[in-house]
Amino acid sequence: MDKMVSDRVLEIFYRLLRGEALNSKSIAEHYGVSSKTIKRDLGRIRNFLEEHQDLVNYTQLEYSHKQKCYILEQKEFLENSELFAILKVILGARCFNRDDTLNIVQKLEKFTTLKDRDILKSIVDKEMLNYSEVHSDCDSVISNLWQLIRCIESQRYITITYVKMNRSEVIKKLRPASIMFSEYYFYLIAYDTEDSDKAKYFRIDRIKYIRENREHFSFDWHYNFNEGTFRQKNQYMFPGNPVKIKFEFTGPSVDAVLDRLPTAKVIERHGNKSVIVADVNDGRGLMIYLLSQGSWIKVLSPQSLVDAMKKEIDAMQQHYNQ
Repeated sequence: MDKMVSDRVLEIFYRLLRGEALNSKSIAEHYGVSSKTIKRDLGRIRNFLEEHQDLVNYTQLEYSHKQKCYILEQKEFLENSELFAILKVILGARCFNRDDTLNIVQKLEKFTTLKDRDILKSIVDKEMLNYSEVHSDCDSVISNLWQLIRCIESQRYITITYVKMNRSEVIKKLRPASIMFSEYYFYLIAYDTEDSDKAKYFRIDRIKYIRENREHFSFDWHYNFNEGTFRQKNQYMFPGNPVKIKFEFTGPSVDAVLDRLPTAKVIERHGNKSVIVADVNDGRGLMIYLLSQGSWIKVLSPQSLVDAMKKEIDAMQQHYNQ
């Protein structure tokens, strides 16, 4: 293949990679050659893709009869609809600072076609205009995440400088076990070396500094932290003890309750009233969720939770009686 042909094929290939839909007649006019010549060039590109599928992620050159153009179909890449959904989740989570969020968005943009890139840019521009990141005490949540993931994988002790809720700082030596995300924040699940049987939770955005120690540790089988079970039974990352609760719900959407409490089941229905049972943990987060439903929820059992709800509601009432 002479250099002129080679340069033309490479340029056409590059345009396809950028997401352009190319009409053979228009390309022929642009390069001053026949449509038959361009079809040969496209054939060379198709053959290259078929011969090197493992290198190009099974990308194929396809002809769209609707558009009457040639396009690249990247089988292993994200669909544009999937990409938009991911971006909306990232922007809605607000867990990364503005610069990190914009950097992620700009990288993901490269996986869209030129046409859809304009739609993406419009969506992102509107979101980023009023983007409000959550407050963070570390330089970058993303950097902290990756450092912690490596320490979890290598089972290496870490020493962290952590900002508590009262804004005081503490230094902790920990055995990191897992990472979870919940309500705007990433959490590190770790075991204190002095209290080895009880998992503790640290917001990663409050970890100001992480030092990786030289020494390693190993977990016994009973330290196998199960993220799925934790999500099912805990609310707002507050730990607690296992308990079965029963309550009445009269709100407009029972499905919202079942989504929030994955173990919940409706056992009775009486008009707009549903009786629900759920296996949960009795941490502070459970009460926060139940109170957030206002008068739509009435706790029936256990009695300890009924009493705790009454006490909290009475305390709230006192604020408005003063």
